[in-house]
Amino acid sequence: MPARRKAAVAAAGLVPLALTTLSAAPASAHGSMGDPVSRVAQCYAEGPESPRSAACKAAVAAGGTQALYDWNGIRIGDAGGRHQELIPDGKLCSANNEAFKGLDLARADWPATSVNSGSYTFKYRVTAPHKGTFKVYITKPGYDPSKPLAWGDLDLANPVATATDPAASGGFYTFTGTLPERSGKQLLYAVWQRSDSPEAFYSCSDVTFGGGSGGAGAGATTGDTPKKDAAPAPAASAPSEEQIEDGADKSTVENHGHGDNDPKTSAAPAAADGEAPEAPAAGANQPKAASAGQNLAETGGDGNTPYLMVGGAAALALGSAALFASTRRRAAGGRHGR
Repeated sequence: MPARRKAAVAAAGLVPLALTTLSAAPASAHGSMGDPVSRVAQCYAEGPESPRSAACKAAVAAGGTQALYDWNGIRIGDAGGRHQELIPDGKLCSANNEAFKGLDLARADWPATSVNSGSYTFKYRVTAPHKGTFKVYITKPGYDPSKPLAWGDLDLANPVATATDPAASGGFYTFTGTLPERSGKQLLYAVWQRSDSPEAFYSCSDVTFGGGSGGAGAGATTGDTPKKDAAPAPAASAPSEEQIEDGADKSTVENHGHGDNDPKTSAAPAAADGEAPEAPAAGANQPKAASAGQNLAETGGDGNTPYLMVGGAAALALGSAALFASTRRRAAGGRHGR
């Protein structure tokens, strides 16, 4: 076979191999609402081993400490928008995952973020960014936090915020919404549905209307007194970067869309074209916090990455072909010079 043809065959063989490697690259997405801070992030900020608030102590007593170390992993791997179908009433905050059942406890003393009606800037803490759509729902007037949260408690027809591929910076997706008129203790339920995978993430954030200004992180640290009709609760606070980094080695969450062995909550996300789910990446089972200087680009990830990977695969194939051709020419030249 002529040298050039051999090189072409070699290149043709390497391109599919390289592209197969590319298609098997893990997709990543993990996080939880940072402002208003989610229940799980709040309890993690208090310290999984010795939480301060009565609600977080009860959550640990019910579900253990591991759920708090895995604060960014409340998810369903194959959700595909079927949130109400897969999550029964009373299990919304845990996404029907037994490991997080402590977050479903019905009590009026969950630490709460002080907010007001009107414009609000939401900040979603992300440790593995990806494209997708966020929807944030609020409980209806008359919501009773001492009863298990049901889908019927949420105003599903009027989400307070909807954002597709929002900008990410400093480890947060940031987007705005509008909080309606409410009073006292309410709850915000966030759903992050990925667009490149059926995987979805969920979080519950307790809020109190009537105290302090909300948005852009203000509500997460204020301790203003809520209205009289709101159940008393300590002010919420998000975990610090140091806390997130210190607890990362105790997390069992994988930033590649895999967690425990429950297929409903931990199935590997299927490829967008319906191919088989991805296999977990070896050694990638611990979340790493996105630092303030990390480039998350417009949708939380560098949009050039897939193209660079494709380019690298093609370059590998073409480079190998050139190498084979060069080797063949040198060998032929050596024979002709004899």
